Amino acid sequence: MLIVLGDQISNAYVDAQREIGNWSPEPVSVADLFAGALIPGLCLVGMYIVYQLIIAIILPHTSPPIPRDDFTHRQGSFATQVLDALLPPVILIVAVLGSILIGVATPTEAAGVGAIGAILLACEKTEGVSRTPVYVGGGCIALVLVMANLFDLRLNMEVTSALNIAAIVVAMTACAGIAWSVLYSARVLLRTGILIEVMQSTMKISSLVFVILIGATIFSLVFRGLGGDDIVHEFLSSLPGGIYTAIFLVMALVFVLGFFLDFLEITLVVVPMVAPTLLQSDINPIWLGVMLAMNLQTSFLTPPFGFALFYLRGVAPESVRTAQIYTGIIPFVLIQILMLGILALYPQLATWLPATIYGTTFQ
Repeated sequence: MLIVLGDQISNAYVDAQREIGNWSPEPVSVADLFAGALIPGLCLVGMYIVYQLIIAIILPHTSPPIPRDDFTHRQGSFATQVLDALLPPVILIVAVLGSILIGVATPTEAAGVGAIGAILLACEKTEGVSRTPVYVGGGCIALVLVMANLFDLRLNMEVTSALNIAAIVVAMTACAGIAWSVLYSARVLLRTGILIEVMQSTMKISSLVFVILIGATIFSLVFRGLGGDDIVHEFLSSLPGGIYTAIFLVMALVFVLGFFLDFLEITLVVVPMVAPTLLQSDINPIWLGVMLAMNLQTSFLTPPFGFALFYLRGVAPESVRTAQIYTGIIPFVLIQILMLGILALYPQLATWLPATIYGTTFQ
């Protein structure tokens, strides 16, 4: 979501700055949005946890303890089982997002890291195969990231120190280890049929995104050709209360559209229409992007479209009715709205970290 939204916010910010006479605006990068969304995202998770703790205290029957037999019938302690299930995905997430935040990789390169990590994790969870290549590949990935951050690994330098040459040799050896590990894991997943299913799903989703992108581009061209962007600009600019009323109205529109549309459609169609007008005022584009991202998150939770509701329906036991799932998300949607209000009052939650890491202030 942040990658797609980041591209739209960046284009809208450039258009808005050119409209007000700034022909060399500071670009908005996807890394800025990732950094800006980190603290609000953690705050949102914290609010979820606090809510769940309060409900567990007030209504203990809604949060019964797990019977000890359920997690001791397998070999090993409960903590070991939790770490075995939780630690590898967390490491993968940290590797992907961390490589973007510290500037080691672009989002596209980080996606490659995520794909390789996912292949290794899937192989590691496959029964009856050796896990040694997976561990070797994971260690080599960590080694390459560390070496890329500590040394200059370019091969076309005129003068290279002996230390850099040694680092390049080590990094190339680690890359060979990664390639061997990935090929082994891909062979295992191909034999089990998992890789074919994943590739077909990836092709379908990628095709869907490009179809939506082509349609949204055509719509935007026609909309602007007929003067629709001027109408939107005049409407939002003439609202009583100024820019704050305009932001509230846009956020309410995005929230309502989230009931019926996926975040892709909203991001590619609605955001290019309204964001340039909003960004012509003294608004930090990172803050606006994080606000929109958190608002778009409701599209995963709100019926009838919410993807997360269908995913939960697929894994929940038959005793849990669909209506119960729909009503169960209400407190969490309200928590998201509350967090949106907090973020609106304290924009520093989204702007402080990008300014600290990258020095981007957009002032």
